[in-house]
Amino acid sequence: MKNEALHCHKKLRVAAYCRVSTDKDDQINSLISQRKYFADYITYHDDWILINVYYDEGISGTQTKRRAGFNAMIQEAVQGKIDLILTKEVCRFARNTVDTLSYTRKLKDNGVGVIFTIDNIDTRDSDGELRLTIMASIAQEESRKTSERVKWGQKRRMEQGIVFGRDLIGYTVCNGELAIKEEEISTVRAIFHKYTNEGKGTHIIARELSEEGLRPKRVRLWSATVILRVLRNEKYVGDLCQKKTFTPNYLTHAKKYNRGYEEMVYLKDHHEPIIDRDLWNRTQQELLRRAPTQEMKSKHSNRYWCSGKLYCGMCGQRYVSRTKKLKNATTYKAWRCYAAASHGISKVSDDGEMIGCDNGSINERALLACVHYCIFRIQTNQKELKTEILQEIKETKGITDKRLDTERITEKMENLNAKKCKAVDLMLEGLITKADLQEQTKWYGEQLAVLSELLSQSQSKEKTQAKLDVSRQYIKALDEIMTFDETNESLYREILDKMIIYQGNIIEVWLKCVPFGMRLTIHSYGKNEDYTTDILAMEIIVKA
Repeated sequence: MKNEALHCHKKLRVAAYCRVSTDKDDQINSLISQRKYFADYITYHDDWILINVYYDEGISGTQTKRRAGFNAMIQEAVQGKIDLILTKEVCRFARNTVDTLSYTRKLKDNGVGVIFTIDNIDTRDSDGELRLTIMASIAQEESRKTSERVKWGQKRRMEQGIVFGRDLIGYTVCNGELAIKEEEISTVRAIFHKYTNEGKGTHIIARELSEEGLRPKRVRLWSATVILRVLRNEKYVGDLCQKKTFTPNYLTHAKKYNRGYEEMVYLKDHHEPIIDRDLWNRTQQELLRRAPTQEMKSKHSNRYWCSGKLYCGMCGQRYVSRTKKLKNATTYKAWRCYAAASHGISKVSDDGEMIGCDNGSINERALLACVHYCIFRIQTNQKELKTEILQEIKETKGITDKRLDTERITEKMENLNAKKCKAVDLMLEGLITKADLQEQTKWYGEQLAVLSELLSQSQSKEKTQAKLDVSRQYIKALDEIMTFDETNESLYREILDKMIIYQGNIIEVWLKCVPFGMRLTIHSYGKNEDYTTDILAMEIIVKA
């Protein structure tokens, strides 16, 4: 028994990895067949024992972040629970060359090898990484080609009227078609009617719908933003616009709003409308009419000197103005966190969403006192600040004399990478030997390393130049602040960048003229003309 236990202990602990279909029946069949495949493969090695078969369901191989099975396997391998990993092909392991090499190197550093059975690659071999690099590059290129084919196919289907997307208020998407949900039609029509025919604002409409007990789609609460999305959605008039978002990088799969980067697909009279075209056109005109012009935006933003510049240090929401009335009928302006003003103290809503905020309001006179104090401190220390910034400009200028051409370097690197891939193709076609490929790959790698360093230097110098420009702006701003008129309230807007209000009467003040902020601890007391704010402590804070 002891000899048998010792023999088992010496066996290599082998795990297998695969990706399977999201279809439950196919998934079960695939897992059974792949487990049998790996079990049969292991039977030919007396010193191996199968520990586990890890798998992920239909997730793209170009990313590893969302592959729970893969990540669990890597973690257990690093923890010393696995000695060897089996997978059929490089493309099953990862289609991202960087990820493939990164994870296999990490595993190798922990004494864990990876065998790609069909590709006949063993990372424990001396030439394993070279062969893996070649196959990983091919897998990544195939992933790129697949992505392009999928995108091309999707666009052709969009042009044919096939709908890509999710359900929305009033419609459900089924088999690429939009079908009306009768029970939600009235909600859509009510939104358009209230906005266009009754002249109500989006905030009022959102509140009325909530009071009526109606629920929006995919979000928990009605809001002005949700209402605007409905009013601007062409689907309600029977039209269909697709490719509003696109995926610029097939490796990350991150989506971006399509602001002219790619051609959209617009089909008029595509499906049954909920809103007639006359109401739709009047709504779009009304949206344009109510949209503030730049002049109106500027006028609104300047209504108060600190509008749009106050933020809650607890929840991140903006502060909004409120007029407070005292017992003697006099009034004063205070500012309060929007979340607190809308929902009161912090709590969990009926829908399970955290709402409200515990941060308190603050008197506008206290805010003015804080800004005035910060300006005073800068004015009294203007000479020292100016000296420091001038010295920084001098040091920065010394390293920006020689500028490098970033675009030229990037182009050279792309050409070298193309040649590197071409060399792989030549070897696969039998036109050059493996030894020739190794020599060429080594040379290309050395050249790319040199260019990569030059590119890094170039980008660093561009950042430095930007820093130099900012420093010069600081000098100009410091000169201007010396003539600042504290009695002119509108000037406070010009000089204030932002203020962050925290509990405990702590306020951060960030001015546009200096590269740091000031964290103030204050104490306010008194009423009316006797209202006073004392600065108890001040701390300099630097931007991260």
